Amino acid sequence: MDKERKLLIAGNWKMNKTVAEALDLVRGLKRELANVKEIDLVVCPPYTALSDVSREILDSNIRLGAQNMSENNVGAFTGEIAGVMLKEFSVRYVILGHSERRQYQKESDELVSEKARAAHSMSIKPIVCVGETLEQRESGITEEIVGGQIKGSLAGLTAEQMDETVIAYEPVWAIGTGKTATAEQAQEMHAFIRKTIAGMFDDQIAKRVRIQYGGSVKPANARELMSQPDIDGALVGGASLEVRNFSDIVKNSI
Repeated sequence: MDKERKLLIAGNWKMNKTVAEALDLVRGLKRELANVKEIDLVVCPPYTALSDVSREILDSNIRLGAQNMSENNVGAFTGEIAGVMLKEFSVRYVILGHSERRQYQKESDELVSEKARAAHSMSIKPIVCVGETLEQRESGITEEIVGGQIKGSLAGLTAEQMDETVIAYEPVWAIGTGKTATAEQAQEMHAFIRKTIAGMFDDQIAKRVRIQYGGSVKPANARELMSQPDIDGALVGGASLEVRNFSDIVKNSI
């Protein structure tokens, strides 16, 4: 699939996999995806498996991501993980502002932007998540909601930092529900996000930024989604927990 931006497909394992299970999964992915060069591949295990998975993928084409990080680099923040700690495991990417954290941990756009800047200070690329709920979509305010999240979550980033930032559009109503935005719906929102970034920065930066789609991505719908002009990869949840499913999503996207 010929695109000006290289696809980035990342697996968000969420709160799944013991260390032993994580190693089983990543060994299977290494075997199945060893020859993939056309797509950037990332796995985001839970914190407890970062060290072992990091060692396991050291000489592979798979990069390591984390599922969250603190906006602070050190201090009395019980239960938090700092970017400097993630760097010890060669973490290259970090998911920020996932809808589950926005919902359960009440994370705001302002906090996500602080975290994004903290990630950049450690040379970790943030994957900033945005997306609307079903109620918001049905109320016709999708662009207002997603546009606000983009502007708030990317506030304060320099042009250079924006170049190293990934956006993940994840309609909340499609996460883990089996419902997927149609390829047309997804493309429409990705184009809107790119236009919003162009307004905040400039056309050249907007053209370079990778925007992933997330929300019940499966082997069956991967090809159609990834073929859209403004969709530059996928942030995969449930389907990233099985070697076959994740590998097929990747292979179907080439």
